[in-house]
Amino acid sequence: MMTQRLLITGGAGFIGSNLVRLMLGLGHQVRNLDKLTYAGNLESLADCRTNPNYSFRQIDIADGVQVQSAIDEFAPTAVLHLAAESHVDRSIDSPDAFIQTNVLGTFQLLNASLRYWRRCSPSDRDSFRFLHISTDEVYGSLGEHGRFQETTRYDPHSPYSASKAASDHLVRAWYHTYGLPILLTNCSNNYGPYQFPEKLIPVIILKAIRAEPIPLYGKGQNVRDWLYVLDHCLALSCVLTRGVPGETYNIGGNTERTNRDIVQLVCSQLDKLRPRPDGKAYQEQIVYVEDRPGHDFRYAIDATKIQTELNWQPETSIEVGITSTIQWYLDHPSWWQAILNGSYRLDRLGTSISSRPILAQSLHANEED
Repeated sequence: MMTQRLLITGGAGFIGSNLVRLMLGLGHQVRNLDKLTYAGNLESLADCRTNPNYSFRQIDIADGVQVQSAIDEFAPTAVLHLAAESHVDRSIDSPDAFIQTNVLGTFQLLNASLRYWRRCSPSDRDSFRFLHISTDEVYGSLGEHGRFQETTRYDPHSPYSASKAASDHLVRAWYHTYGLPILLTNCSNNYGPYQFPEKLIPVIILKAIRAEPIPLYGKGQNVRDWLYVLDHCLALSCVLTRGVPGETYNIGGNTERTNRDIVQLVCSQLDKLRPRPDGKAYQEQIVYVEDRPGHDFRYAIDATKIQTELNWQPETSIEVGITSTIQWYLDHPSWWQAILNGSYRLDRLGTSISSRPILAQSLHANEED
């Protein structure tokens, strides 16, 4: 891959910070645009600050004027759009922030990119790409069999997945209507370093080592396909380099596990990496709690297209990935402790269901379930 000028939105979030680090390591210039809401954390990029190829600008992507200015100033060869509200439970409590960022923000970014692209030279227009990173949750819920393909009908069930589905449709419309050279990816559940502690795996780790009950929704039988974040970032680099404009690529880890399997795996690995002082197993801390409203039963990605057409496949097994992730959280207590001392304290979200219409309310917000 030749050196590129990559504008990455949401680069201070979980997937974004890992992607920024990868792209800098590959020698690219990176401009990070992030609103720095609750999940945006510049400490996740502390090791990138002195890199001469890295720059940061704090903006809200729903502000079209700021977005246009940032794009025109940086003159990117590609836009990689990750900025999004992404936690299902938060979307249940306060869906307005998800519409604002995921739908309106994507619209503003598409418009600004289109204006910039139209002013480029013919050769620069040919090489420009708009890569939109989305989720498998837009496809809805599977039964016990089958996998999501790129042609699977959209059937979102939560405010989060509905807002991402809307953004996907906008991206495709800007390709078919205006010719903007887009690429679109739908990925399965990510995990790994720098993930905000509201998501399942960091919740398990931090609840366990803090000697708190480890919550498991319902009966723990909901199934997800788990993808190590560094594998995902390598897939995005692959799509950016070799993907065909207008095409969608599903990115999965080929690792289906129930939530209970994941909780038990994390607990068993913690037993080895940091045994409890009383010698008991961490699994004794597991408690079953009321299920999430509208909880999709199963997600599973068919990643055949990206494997056969772009020669990508995940390299990290769930056992290796989980162990590496646990070790990262054990080695970086200052990173997660600063979060737990501030914006989030491992509280459960998504339980404020009411029969009355939900009124718009402010929410400190930002990134994949």
